[in-house]
Amino acid sequence: MIASVSGVVKATTLSSAVIEVGGVGLQVSLPARFAASLTVGTQAEIFTTLVVREDSLTLFGFDRASSRDFFELLQTVSGIGPKVAQSALSIYEPEEIASAISSENSGALERIPGLGKKGAQRAVLELKEKVSALSLLQKPSNLSKANWRNQLSSALIGLGFTARDAQTTIDAVSNELGAKADTTDISQLLKLALQNQGRG
Repeated sequence: MIASVSGVVKATTLSSAVIEVGGVGLQVSLPARFAASLTVGTQAEIFTTLVVREDSLTLFGFDRASSRDFFELLQTVSGIGPKVAQSALSIYEPEEIASAISSENSGALERIPGLGKKGAQRAVLELKEKVSALSLLQKPSNLSKANWRNQLSSALIGLGFTARDAQTTIDAVSNELGAKADTTDISQLLKLALQNQGRG
């Protein structure tokens, strides 16, 4: 298994990047908020896992090893494949998903594109005992400023916003909440963003 790649970022899209390793450009599929944080021309280390299918080989990448491990854990649930697992990590931190599963908050999990109500219930049923054993359950005390902005931008773009509209809406949320935005739950930030857009 290819556990990690390290090299120069040659190109990025909303959900992938090309990393040059030893003169070879590797395309890596990434959660949207991680892809948004990469800058072309800079060095990046990406924790990876290779998903092998009959008709494809896809390298999935993450910002830290715990995210990669959680991506693999999510796929142990019947009905969750790599695309849904990646969607989950595009809008939530692993700690947030673990917390939702542990507290049986299937409503939060239903927001994951492609999961649905039954999938969320299965995830809670099949992973509750597994996540309770993880140190992941300790939720990060603060979301960094850049991190909540990236998460909110990914969520808004996923809802059909243009990148420019998403940025304008995020700026409005930031102005309204100030420093409180760093400690506000992402679902509350999204709700506020949509309300702001409605007022606009």
